[in-house]
Amino acid sequence: MDKRPLALITGAGRTIGIGNAIAKSLAESGWDIAITYWNPYDASMTWGSNPEETRTLVKDLESRGASVQAVEADLSLTETPEDLFNIVNDTMGLVSALILSHCHSVDSDILTTTVASFDRHYAVNTRATWLLVREFASRFSGNSGTGRIISLTSDHTAGNLPYGSSKGAMDRIVLAAAKEFRAMGITANVINPGAVDTGWMTEELIGEIGKMTLSERIGQPQDCANLVKFLCSEEGRWINGQLLCSNGGIA
Repeated sequence: MDKRPLALITGAGRTIGIGNAIAKSLAESGWDIAITYWNPYDASMTWGSNPEETRTLVKDLESRGASVQAVEADLSLTETPEDLFNIVNDTMGLVSALILSHCHSVDSDILTTTVASFDRHYAVNTRATWLLVREFASRFSGNSGTGRIISLTSDHTAGNLPYGSSKGAMDRIVLAAAKEFRAMGITANVINPGAVDTGWMTEELIGEIGKMTLSERIGQPQDCANLVKFLCSEEGRWINGQLLCSNGGIA
């Protein structure tokens, strides 16, 4: 029996989150899964922290045939990416796909953003992405064409300065990886999933945004997971160095 490839998915703790859906889709299609989560961030948000969600996800992934490792990781710390890869490599082996679905997002505009908030957004969304990508590439030893880097971005900028701008910087890091790692056969792509129902929108906003898409609905986590699963497949290796808008044709 062939060994299952290993995907490391950041920010996958919440049941309603995109990372959760990606983990389930990849497990179903034959991947082993390592995930990160960070309960203190969830606790600071309106939806709150529920550690049971992570435990439930682990059981679900195992029921789909995957070996699973869940690591609570504070990605604002510079040492976390190296420590994370050490844990995953020691317990599960080498990572073939790095899926970056973590984020730090607290709304503020140009005038109200504090330096501390700005720095934290860039530490989590941008610097951690660079360090995770660097760790992945420095340890990658798979066959050419089997490595994958995929990150999730946003085009939200006005009224959400630190989040939107840090995501824009993240894009450039991942797209640079497509060229810098071409000799290793690692593809690197960015997905903009548009407005996705992960618990942050009011019913009124869901209705308003839904009217803006060609499908007359907002995105669901599974919509993004479907694209990630394709990009991680053998059939998806031709797509490289792209920022893909998978948003239902939102205007």
